[in-house]
Amino acid sequence: MRWRFTRHRLAVVSLFVVIGLYFVAAFCEFLAPYDPNDFHPDYQLAPPQPIRFVDSAGRFTLRPFVYGRNAILNMETLGYTYEDDTNARYPICFFLRTGKPYKLWGQFSANLRFFGVKDPDATIFLLGTDRLGRDVFSRLIYGARPSMTIGLVGVGLSLVLGVFLGGLSGFFGGWVDLLIQRVIEMLSALPTIPLWMGLAAAVPLDWDPIRVYFMITILLSLIGWTGLARVVRGRFLSLREEDFVKAARLANSSELRIIFRHMLPSFLSHIIASVTLAIPGMILAETSLSFLGLGLKPPVVSWGVLLQEAQNLRTVALAPWNLAPAIPVVVAILTLNFMGDGLRDATDPYGKA
Repeated sequence: MRWRFTRHRLAVVSLFVVIGLYFVAAFCEFLAPYDPNDFHPDYQLAPPQPIRFVDSAGRFTLRPFVYGRNAILNMETLGYTYEDDTNARYPICFFLRTGKPYKLWGQFSANLRFFGVKDPDATIFLLGTDRLGRDVFSRLIYGARPSMTIGLVGVGLSLVLGVFLGGLSGFFGGWVDLLIQRVIEMLSALPTIPLWMGLAAAVPLDWDPIRVYFMITILLSLIGWTGLARVVRGRFLSLREEDFVKAARLANSSELRIIFRHMLPSFLSHIIASVTLAIPGMILAETSLSFLGLGLKPPVVSWGVLLQEAQNLRTVALAPWNLAPAIPVVVAILTLNFMGDGLRDATDPYGKA
């Protein structure tokens, strides 16, 4: 399986990209130059600051730097435009202690950041700022944690429900199979977005962000387990008459041992591939809910929340860099799908060697 997976070049590249995305999600406090809710009122809707290696005089330097910014009021539009101040040059430093302290994973106090500028009056906005003067790049980094982890947690719950209920349906058959299949068909027949809207509207408004996060995860899992359950049911129906299952019954093995010790491991690779392909759906569902204002809400920072804040026409026209969260959403979904395709091909016993 490993050899066949490594031959799928696109899947291998996608695997490293996915690892990088989860690394960013795990260490977002360290990687982001600013707190996601820090306001810079003098830099509202400021465009991105490019990283430079060549100054205005044409001199090259190995240390990257950014120029300072001057805000100029446009008397016709009553809006601010920003120009680079070539006399104010701020080198970019790595592994420096700047800004207010943060808690890594909510547990460990720290003040070390991957990069930034030492001068407290200087700024480094790699992707510009939003309408409140918050750094878009930092919010993008912080948004990776809920958006990427909600797929893992949601698929984990769906895996438990799908394997358990699908296994019961395929192993026992009869009225158990009939009942579970009718429930699956009922859930599959319901329109997805109105169902999400109805379930999300039932979440109390006074809940804290953590409870809302887990509730959204549970809601997505309650809808996303049906496809895996059908796959598991079909495999159980084909395996329950195999010789090794009959031998386990003759050896007086319990039904739970037959299911989890003998039947599930025989197609575990297929389950892994199915789960990998289900993660992008969960990420897209959370992004859609948050974009519609029904999922996670501020002060929680997720890619869907960032896109929801940038959906007005003024932002698109005057500050298109606020649409940057759409890029990691597309990258995450594509790479997870490519990686899932590679796993599916690698675990297919009838595929090409």
